[in-house]
Amino acid sequence: MRKASLSGEVVVEALEASFQEVRISERKRGIRELFLAFRPWSFPMTAVSVTVGSMMGLLLQGVFYPGLAFLVLVGMVAIHGATNILNDYFDTLYGADRPGAPTTLYRTHPILGKVFSPKEIIIFSLILYSIAALICIYLAGLRGWPIIAMTIAGCFASVFYTAGPVKYKYRGLGEISVFLMWGPLMTVGSYYVQTGVWEGAAVVLCISLPLGIWVALVLLANNLKDMHYDSEMKIMTVTIWLGRVRAIKLFAWLVYGVYMLIGFGIILGYLSWWVLAVFLSLPSTLQLMSDFKNQPEIPVDADPKTARLSTMFGVLFILSLITEHFFPLS
Repeated sequence: MRKASLSGEVVVEALEASFQEVRISERKRGIRELFLAFRPWSFPMTAVSVTVGSMMGLLLQGVFYPGLAFLVLVGMVAIHGATNILNDYFDTLYGADRPGAPTTLYRTHPILGKVFSPKEIIIFSLILYSIAALICIYLAGLRGWPIIAMTIAGCFASVFYTAGPVKYKYRGLGEISVFLMWGPLMTVGSYYVQTGVWEGAAVVLCISLPLGIWVALVLLANNLKDMHYDSEMKIMTVTIWLGRVRAIKLFAWLVYGVYMLIGFGIILGYLSWWVLAVFLSLPSTLQLMSDFKNQPEIPVDADPKTARLSTMFGVLFILSLITEHFFPLS
């Protein structure tokens, strides 16, 4: 393990040196490049979880503070963005990201593409964590120590997703982590910021489960697509544990679980009948599952397709909650 770590440090040092050799006139850097380095196409999933949690404050307790919802969203996006760029840094450090790796085929890798140096990536991540910390301090002044505890949990999960000695992404725990972060933690946390009470949190917890599963599905789709490469790089993921066939079955059962949870929520009464609107996303979801099962290779755009379906589901969910507020059926 120590040998691998030293090898990774040599890689990053070499990249740092080669970056300095690139003439300034050849560096294509700016606000756009910095924004793209954070992988902003993944932020709608964060927006969905925060918005649903905040909306539940309105439906269950009759309170909704747009300013607080905005602060939570900024803080969560900051942590999400920091997670993404640290993922690039540590994957490069450990040799998982290299020229020709799957992640370099659909986007410009901020380090391997010599857009930003490894040191700059660390600086950017620290800035983002600082923004989240300042927001945490302000919200803790309003709502108390639970905000600090939840923020620490989120930052821990963010850093050690790929950072040693934990680096749980490499231990097949990525899906579980993102489920917990984008499901219960982010959604219930947003609800608590709005209301300042735990009353009704059990309902919000139940509602958060399908949201967390959707984000886990995005990562599972990515790991399905990359399983051959991950196997070569000795990266352990759920898909490698299970194999392609069983991993696709897991994907299917999790999808079924999402819609079953919505159905149970409606039957049990903690979700409105308006939430049936999320089933409008089902045909596209079934088509994606069919593509996974019937095509000889997992589509190269498997994870962005899953992310788009997750966003569609989330937007329909949010619209149904807004509709329930103005036109309650109960």
